[in-house]
Amino acid sequence: MSEADNYRVHPGFAAILSFLFVGLGQLYNGQINKGLLLIFSSAVSLIVLIFGSVLMAIFLWGKIASFKVFIFGSGIFLIGLIAICLLAIYSINDAYLVAAKK
Repeated sequence: MSEADNYRVHPGFAAILSFLFVGLGQLYNGQINKGLLLIFSSAVSLIVLIFGSVLMAIFLWGKIASFKVFIFGSGIFLIGLIAICLLAIYSINDAYLVAAKK
């Protein structure tokens, strides 16, 4: 029996890791591909959120763009925010459930 067979993960710790950083709990559980996919998805969602914020800021700072840019930026911002929240909830829940089964 190898040392890896004796390794026990703790569900609460896995959930806390995923709360601190999306995908980290999956990495702790040994789900490397899932963890990296969640980290990548979270980074893309953050980029979308930032892009929406920049579009809104362009309108608010100098009235350089039309109001349509602000509306579009708000929509993009909300899409990024919702995606980040859903990924975080999924990551925490999945990390806990997978660790509890081990």
